[in-house]
Amino acid sequence: MLNFTKMNGAGNDFVMLDNRQGALQLDREAIARICDRHRGVGADGLLLVEPAQSGADFRMRYYNADGGEAEMCGNGARCFARFATKVAGAREALSFETPAGLITAKFFGDLVQIGMSEPKDLALNHLLEVEGEKLAVHFINTGVPHAVVLVANLENTPVQKLGAALRYHPHFAPRGTNVNFIAPAGENGIAIRTYERGVEGETLACGTGVCAAAIIHHELVGTPAPVRVNVRGGDWLEVGFEKTADGCRNVTLTGPADFVFDGEIAI
Repeated sequence: MLNFTKMNGAGNDFVMLDNRQGALQLDREAIARICDRHRGVGADGLLLVEPAQSGADFRMRYYNADGGEAEMCGNGARCFARFATKVAGAREALSFETPAGLITAKFFGDLVQIGMSEPKDLALNHLLEVEGEKLAVHFINTGVPHAVVLVANLENTPVQKLGAALRYHPHFAPRGTNVNFIAPAGENGIAIRTYERGVEGETLACGTGVCAAAIIHHELVGTPAPVRVNVRGGDWLEVGFEKTADGCRNVTLTGPADFVFDGEIAI
């Protein structure tokens, strides 16, 4: 039997595992079974706490619901940080290694502020043909690749259809991309809907997508930091950054990371 903790960050839900002893060896099929919402625990992804390899406090391993490993997950990183304090002891701040770079975390009650890896590969206003229409598509990598599309009516946007078409568009081959649709919302804010690569569908929130959307919205219309982002799950996340001549740096993501329940599952 495998002991786990279920958590969610703004509606993005995860299975959390303590692998500091290195005893867990889960293959892609096992991870997909655990994340299956009908036959497993059910989650958008799975995270492992492992020993650091390069001087940080911990190492974060993140797997999408299909069992494929990904470089980074912003909402998952916040949950990872709180889970690490649960299994290893409370602290005011911590750091952890990811394939996207070193991530830092600070705690403010139930909120966690993540210091993200530096964004890269910003590209604005690519006109791509998608489902018979030309879309202005913007791109940035905030630890994982993200396409962003500004839409007039977010509620009526066919996220599954357009998201899948962009995720597999030849422009983003061979690895594909996550896809975010955004619209202005409130003062200094935007609303977002995200199609996640690996989940292959819309999720209630995506932390790296929130960061990508906030930065691109700033680049397009000049919205100053911090940018507030309303995710599909109903929460507001906050993205901070510093504008430099080379782009946006020192990106932070602040939002909830909630414990749901502990359990065990046969694998």
